[in-house]
Amino acid sequence: MRWVFFLVPSSLIWIGILLAPWRPWRTDESLDAAASADVDLGDVTVLIPARNEAAVIQHTLSALARQGRSFRVVLIDDQSTDETVAKALAVDIEGLEIVRGEPLPPGWSGKLWALEQGRAGVRSALTLLLDADVALRTGILAVLRAKLKNEGNHLVSLMVELRMEGWWEKLLMPAFVFFFKLLYPFQLSNLPSSRYVAAAAGGCILVETRVLEAIGGFAAIKAELIDDCALAKAVKAKGFRTWLGLTRSASSLRAYTSLASIWKMVARTAYTQLRYSLILLVLCTAMMLLAFCVPVAGLLAANGWDRVFSLVLVSLAMASYQPTLKYYRQSRAWALTLPIIGLLYVAMTWSSAIRYWSGERSQWKGRNYKA
Repeated sequence: MRWVFFLVPSSLIWIGILLAPWRPWRTDESLDAAASADVDLGDVTVLIPARNEAAVIQHTLSALARQGRSFRVVLIDDQSTDETVAKALAVDIEGLEIVRGEPLPPGWSGKLWALEQGRAGVRSALTLLLDADVALRTGILAVLRAKLKNEGNHLVSLMVELRMEGWWEKLLMPAFVFFFKLLYPFQLSNLPSSRYVAAAAGGCILVETRVLEAIGGFAAIKAELIDDCALAKAVKAKGFRTWLGLTRSASSLRAYTSLASIWKMVARTAYTQLRYSLILLVLCTAMMLLAFCVPVAGLLAANGWDRVFSLVLVSLAMASYQPTLKYYRQSRAWALTLPIIGLLYVAMTWSSAIRYWSGERSQWKGRNYKA
């Protein structure tokens, strides 16, 4: 069997990824903190949607309190059944307000409904959308605000650093960011002229309050499960500018200590990412297998030139992953696992599709969203 028939399309994929002008494999778009807490942030209101976040909310609020002074914090308690509110109130943070969330109306996702209830009381020029499990390093909010104001942006967001402590997290979490950047190239997304590529990272988004009003609030995207990218798309559609970058100054506190927990997280929206299209699912599967698995299989080919060709492609794949591993201070040797990672993400995507075909669009925090 001549592997060249499979290796040629595989090579075209890697040539496209590595030579594309927008360089999706690079980590150039990044932003980190300047250590300063004596900053007046009176023009910022922080909205934190929280549903059963007792395990992390104190850490999140304590880190937020060190960002500066005079900003307002609105925690929307999204029908929590644990001690989220009690633990939040125990934190010494200026300007904290608790909004008791109303029951979820039909057609809304839980997070967006919570944010909409919080948005109703925002009077400041800027609104920070912060997940309840994200800890900010001192000074990053002031730097993020400067990024918005000084560069003519209207929405700026940070891809928070995911937890990469356990074996499964080190295997799969850097790749999660790597694949996200391939799907939504940051450089393209950050171009005002690129209306069809829009991305944001929902863990940490700073946006002008007037922009939220201009798009009709969160009601404009109320049913979206990938709400961050939907928000960026709605903002760019109105002619506003967005910016998305990596950071090591905002960290997720949520642990994914097992394959099952990561699988659940990815499968929650993987098929949504493909717009519930079987054609896109098949194309995505074919591209992942061609990119990550065919070159490795080709190393076992009988023909010597096929093996050489395969080795070159394996080297290109590993080289493309190196900047992500370096950015997150992970061993470069993890690049050797890319074929396994690719197969796992394909399997997670198919499980997401099967769940959708069985009638469940998504499940998160005890809520089931029907297909």
